[in-house]
Amino acid sequence: MSDYVIAPPPRAAIPVRGSSKLFPVRRIYCIGRNYAAHTREMGGDPTRDPPFFFQKASDAVDLVPEGGVLNHPYPPMTSNYHFEIEMAVALSKGGENIAETDALNHVFGYAVALDMTRRDLQDEAKKLARPWEVAKSGDRSAPIGALVPASEIGHLSQGAIRLAVDGVMKQNANLADMIWSVPEQIAILSRYYKLEAGDIILSGTPEGVGKVERGQTMTGSIEGLGEIKVKVV
Repeated sequence: MSDYVIAPPPRAAIPVRGSSKLFPVRRIYCIGRNYAAHTREMGGDPTRDPPFFFQKASDAVDLVPEGGVLNHPYPPMTSNYHFEIEMAVALSKGGENIAETDALNHVFGYAVALDMTRRDLQDEAKKLARPWEVAKSGDRSAPIGALVPASEIGHLSQGAIRLAVDGVMKQNANLADMIWSVPEQIAILSRYYKLEAGDIILSGTPEGVGKVERGQTMTGSIEGLGEIKVKVV
């Protein structure tokens, strides 16, 4: 007999490329303004702004089928829905005050992901100094492809990161353009939270973020990780 008064919901999980195994998701952390040109694009100063983080709900994960197209519903309460291509970093172990030199030993693998954003709601929240959850943590706001284990491809610190909408390039940068590297992100984040196995870090988006409409298809790719296709419906 269950001890729960209602049936517990299934845990979000991400497939591992080339395997039948799944990666269970505990939390999704996101770093804001981690590419210099995007920081300027959003009104910040990359020379002095410290890193900051926010979260998405774990069940915001929206799995993109390998070799297929994800139908992604346009969310309610917005008329300015934005794409942000990001590299997802999946942790296989956690800890507190993790040393930057040891941080990559905590990484299971990487994936192509999107941080979908209701930009109009975010802009309103910024003006009113309110939290960003309704803008950033909407239902299915984290489309993501299969995880690629670091044991197969190593740790990615450079390589093209791109997003096109209906074949037109919108974001085109390099992972090496990150202000705060993946090891730095893990080390800094672990000062604020006890990280755990199953945590995902969305490591920031480059410049070129913009609006997407119903019927348009986004193709996001990261060198070494492949691509994902997401159609807004």
